[in-house]
Parts: sequence; structure tokens; C-alpha cells
Amino acid sequence: MSRALRILVAVVVLFGGDMSSMAAENASLTRGTAITDPDLLRKFDQSDALTISRLLQPERKADVALTSDLLFSSLPELKDIPPAIDAEFDRYIAQRKAASPSETIGVGEGFDVQLFDRAVLKSADTRFVLAGIVNRMDRAYVSEESCGEIRLIYRLARFETNPDGSKSATRLPMTFNLVMKARDARQTDSSGKPVTCAEVARRWLGNGDWQGLIGSRSAPYDAMIDRIETNIQISISAKSALHDFRSDYLLKVFKYDAATKTFVESTLENQIDRDRILADDALRRDFKAWLLTPANFREFDRGTVLIPEQYLAKAAIAPTPAGFDASDMQPEFGMMQGEGKGDPVFTDNDVVGALKQAAARGITMENIRSVAGFQRRLNDVTCSGCHQTRGIGGFHFPGVDWLAEKASNSTIVPASPHFVGDQLRRRDILTAFAAGKRPDFSRGFASRPQARGAQELAGTEYQDGWGAHCYLPNQGSGTPDRSFTSWTCAKGLTCQAASASSRIGMCFIKTR
Repeated sequence: MSRALRILVAVVVLFGGDMSSMAAENASLTRGTAITDPDLLRKFDQSDALTISRLLQPERKADVALTSDLLFSSLPELKDIPPAIDAEFDRYIAQRKAASPSETIGVGEGFDVQLFDRAVLKSADTRFVLAGIVNRMDRAYVSEESCGEIRLIYRLARFETNPDGSKSATRLPMTFNLVMKARDARQTDSSGKPVTCAEVARRWLGNGDWQGLIGSRSAPYDAMIDRIETNIQISISAKSALHDFRSDYLLKVFKYDAATKTFVESTLENQIDRDRILADDALRRDFKAWLLTPANFREFDRGTVLIPEQYLAKAAIAPTPAGFDASDMQPEFGMMQGEGKGDPVFTDNDVVGALKQAAARGITMENIRSVAGFQRRLNDVTCSGCHQTRGIGGFHFPGVDWLAEKASNSTIVPASPHFVGDQLRRRDILTAFAAGKRPDFSRGFASRPQARGAQELAGTEYQDGWGAHCYLPNQGSGTPDRSFTSWTCAKGLTCQAASASSRIGMCFIKTR
């Protein structure tokens, strides 16, 4: 078998069965679902197999990871990414200037709005380092043949030589996710039989001979690539008379086109193009009718809806910090309020009617049981709304900083509370796959994990412990909101409001 194919299968299997190397991972919440061990990631990054250039062009001669200037200039697959990012920066700057003409915008200190320095993407001093590998077989409902996805997450870093001759590295606020299919339908094992989703899941959970699969891989490499996702902290604004502290994150997606062998700018999954829908009455009516159709409404409730592309955007800005209530999050909440742009897309009566229609058809709603529940799902089903919810800034996976002098300390928070709290659901899906069962792909709200992980997460910040998000039943009309009544705090803690109008608070120690 060729070297290129061996590299590919190593990526697909992602060393999931190498239990000796991942022993430290097995005791954590990410056991079997993500690789966050700093020593292992350093080993992978420094090997030739898992550099971005090697993965995109396995036929290349052995080389070290390409610096940013060479990555985008020497790999034709990536040629469309820098100009697409530049265009988004231009739009963003124009919008900020139009909204606040008195603000100064630029790169570096001294500006009211400090922009991400795009020059680092053309620098010989920066490169993308491997910051994590994540199993997303919980997304197999998008494409059953591929068994979901495997994400290789890279973080941009600057490398410098200090005056004393020592070397240092600084991570920059940008991630580059190479998303691969978990398997190719043509993939076979040593006996020539198709490799199943169950087999891929077992290797991630620590069972099976993954080395045997490497020796039998026969599918084309291109068949495994799906897309690239980028997340850039596009700006930081210090607190001023005009606004509180704010940082904005630009989200983009580039789908792989096998015919042209390039990554092409694409819509973001479920990223509702709010402004375009609000401005077009026909599109507004079509979108409302589509989403409130009982079958689609059911999938929307379960978090597995796939909104058609005609309603989606090709970029998203996720501002942080965001409030706890859906009304504090933008932009999707505007679809309920109209914001002076005409009638809202969804009224309270629309939501109540859809809930009644679902009940009449025997559809049990798991999350959306009120107008407020609909508002929250309308936000967190999108890329921007989800990244605003329990993230670390605008990232859900900033990644492991194994470049730090004391890399062991970086493993404390390689990912956001939302990411960590969701790992038990993802592991439950892997376990179902491994057993040959049909998984339950549903998910709860981004703020609270589903009850399937209640026991292991009990008493933690992810479920009902100190710092967990909780429901304030005395806020509003006084009638308990059925979408959130399960959001309680553990014994000894009480739900305390984040603001006077919020119905969502945080669990803290009771005070007398």
C-alpha cells in the first residue's frame, strides 16, 4: 500500500486504539471522544503525518509543517481562502464605521477597535499547530455513509527568537479545522469487507486492532476530505463611552470540491441569514412555513435540523460576551422581534400554534416547550449563537497549548464548558454505534447537557454545580417555563440572577 494511503488511514483512525499513548485521556470526560493530551498532540504535530500540507497533499516529499506564508501560497487547494477572509474583513470594517463613525479601527494598540492582523497569514514566523483531534460521529445524522466526522483542529502560533537566543511561541486567536469523514463507504478491512461505523467507534473507544485497518485501506484520499472551518477573533474593543468590552469572532466554512481540488467558500450549517430573510417578505414566509412544518419542527427541537441553503449565510460574526437569555444574544433573536425592519419572522402565536400542532400529531417535544424555548433553540442551533453560549470567548475548542513551558497546565481548559459538558452525549452515541445500535442523535440546549449524562456530571459546572446555568422560576409572569424547569442547582447551591430581566442565572452558594 502507498505511503499516502497509510497516512490517510492513520488520520481516519486517529490512533484511537493506541491505548498506551492515550491512557491519561481515558479517565477524563473526553475519553474516546477527543484527543487533548499535550504530549500526544506534540508528537503528532512534529511528525510528518499530521501537518496540514501532508494531509492535503500526501504525495509531497517529506517536510516539516509549512509556515503560513508557504501554506497559502504553495498549496493551490487553499488559494480561495485568504481572499474570502479579506472580503469579510472589508465588510466588517465598513459596517463598524457606518454604525459608529467616531470609532477608530486598525491593527495594533491605539485604536478603539483593534483588528486581527491579517499579515500573520503571510508570515514566515507563524504556522498552524495541532491543538486537538475531535471525534464527531454524533453528527452521523448529516451523512450516515460517512459515520460522522473527525476534526483536526489547528491553532495559529507565532515563533520568535528572543534576544538571549532562546525560542518562544505565542498562540494567536485563530483556529483552522480540517474536517474529515469518519470513514469512506469504500473502505475495507483485512478480509475485504466494508469497515462499519461500529468498527470505527470501537477503535475510538479503545477496542479493536486499528493497525490492521491501516494495512488494508484502499479508498481514494480525496473521498475523505469534507471542509475547512476557520474561526478568527476579528476584533477587540475596549470598554468605552460607546460600548462595553467586546470581542467579535468571524466564522467561515470552505467545502472541498473534488472536481477542482480546491476549498470553496460555502454556507455555514444552520447559520440563518437573518438580515436577508428580514428584508425579503417572500423568503420570510417560506422560511417560517418550512421551519414550523411538524417534521422539521421536531428535528429543530432535537437539534438535528438541517436548514436548506437558501436560508443560510456564508459568514457569521459571534460577538462576546453575551447574556444568558436568548434576548441577549444576536442576531437570531431579532427574527422574533422584527427590530424595526417590518413584521418579525416568528410571532409568539406562531410558536404556540406550532407546539399545539406537534402535540396533535403525537410529537413529544424534548426541549422546546414554550416561546422562550423556541427563542433559545433559534439561537443555539446556529454557529454564531452556539459560539456565544458557554464558550471561551468565541471558541468552543481553543485547543491544548502544548507549546507552553508547562504544557500540563494547559490541559485544564483545552475546551469550553459547552464542549466538555457535551462529551457524555457524544460518548453515548459512540457506544451505541460500537454495539451496532441506532444512536440517539438528539441534543439539549448548549447551556445545559442532556440528562443522559446527569450522573457523571452531577455537581459540576456543566450540570448543576457551582457556575452551572440554571432557571429562575420567579422571573417573569411567575408561571414556570416548561423548557427550563429541569435546570436546577445541586444541594447547597441556589440559582442567582445575572441581571434583573434574566430568567437564566448561575448556581452559586446560598447566602443568608
